[in-house]
Amino acid sequence: MTTHSTRPKSRAARLKQKALQESLISMSPGTTLNTTFKPLSHDDAEKIHAAALDLLATVGMASPTPRVIETALAQGCTLSDNNRLLFPALLVEAMIERAAKEFTVFGRDPAFDFEARTGKVNFCTGGAAVKMLDIDTHKYRPSTLNDLYDLARLVDTLENIQWFARPVVATDVDDLLEFDVNTVYACAAGTKKHIATSFTLGEHVYKILPLLDALAGGVGEFKKRPFCSVHATNVVSPMSFAPESLDVTCAAIDIGMPIHSQTGPQAGATAPAALAGTLAQVCAEGLASLSVINMIKPGHPTLLGSWAFVSDLRTGAFSGGGGEQALLGAAAGQMSAFYGIPGGMGAGMTDSKLPDNQAGFEKALTLSLAALSGSGFVFESAGMLASLLGCSFEAMVIDDDMISSIRRVGRGIEVNDETLSVDVIKDVVEGAGHFLGANQTYELMNSEFVYPGLADRSSPDDWVDAGAKDIWEQATIKSKSILAKHKPEQIPKDIDIKIRNTYKIYLPPW
Repeated sequence: MTTHSTRPKSRAARLKQKALQESLISMSPGTTLNTTFKPLSHDDAEKIHAAALDLLATVGMASPTPRVIETALAQGCTLSDNNRLLFPALLVEAMIERAAKEFTVFGRDPAFDFEARTGKVNFCTGGAAVKMLDIDTHKYRPSTLNDLYDLARLVDTLENIQWFARPVVATDVDDLLEFDVNTVYACAAGTKKHIATSFTLGEHVYKILPLLDALAGGVGEFKKRPFCSVHATNVVSPMSFAPESLDVTCAAIDIGMPIHSQTGPQAGATAPAALAGTLAQVCAEGLASLSVINMIKPGHPTLLGSWAFVSDLRTGAFSGGGGEQALLGAAAGQMSAFYGIPGGMGAGMTDSKLPDNQAGFEKALTLSLAALSGSGFVFESAGMLASLLGCSFEAMVIDDDMISSIRRVGRGIEVNDETLSVDVIKDVVEGAGHFLGANQTYELMNSEFVYPGLADRSSPDDWVDAGAKDIWEQATIKSKSILAKHKPEQIPKDIDIKIRNTYKIYLPPW
């Protein structure tokens, strides 16, 4: 190709190439799916939904909070003799109809705004890893607040990651309120993309609102453009609410914060070993949380976070990288699309401890199927290792490279008279005998094809001449370069001073 690097000859061809490139840029916040993977038939989805409704009506949810009980009873729920909250099927169906089917996900910079809806896939980080694979020693150590900030800076440069959800926890911050405050601050200091985190207590959400307002530009501004979501695990499987997370969810509703409402049953441990049973349970638990949210505030921006997980039944440990996990992730995503509600599921959760071959095939399998499910959001999609216990800068940039190819798969193949290329084939057959110099090739080379940033396509000899670096080494070089050079001032100094006068911020001023 290097011998055919001239631009297309005609002005029309150049304009068309420019339009295609701009179209590619405009889709960067998310990929509209033309290719989908559906492990469930429509009848299967109907049966799973019916089973979920049956579970909610007859088994119900344990441990509802007083606010939830009061709200739910007023809307038609009942309490069983053993104090479980029962949800009538018609009420759940009404809450599904009431739920937001699409909404804007705001960045702190409007350039990072994007639409949440089914049929459009977005890739997000996420997790709560307590260890980092050190970029210098390649050994695991406890994760720190500075790691979180550095990961945010790194993701700020990665075009395939739309949403920065906290991948690691700051193990060096002990106080719970200071932990929540500094987590939000470190994320916002590193990127102006949409950010997300969990909160330990509902009261912390209210206490952090002045920080969010300050970052948004003033009192009341956060609610206008809520650039931060809460990841609220509202359910302890099987079929029990998590009271503290419900309090966080209610507080988030009060301040206008979007909610990623999660439930994470593990097949064979906290959910049935039968994968269909796990899907029925995860849908029931997710719909219970979704119903509560929409009882309190109809249409509140919410992602249906049906994170159906797998246990390795030989040990009982969580396993994130197998074929069963890929199927469950895709099926859970398909169920979100069945409800028409933007959904989130976990994928890319390799069990490997290193960014190696195992990590590659497990991540590619789970991410691809989840992305093609039609749900909307794929979390844990970059950087995670060791069954979510570990995180890595190098894995983050490798996974971003991989996601570019997965997004290309999701776009599918456009078939029309022009792309069928009959005239182009005739011209080449009667002319040059190859397509390298054809105008169509130049026009499409940056829209029809994706080129890896790290994956090596050179010959063995050229690879050796260039130092014979594997992808981990290449990712180390790229990560260190980004972290050394990309030091944006995401928080203006005057606002930073006000924040530091109000809260104890552990990261040093820039």
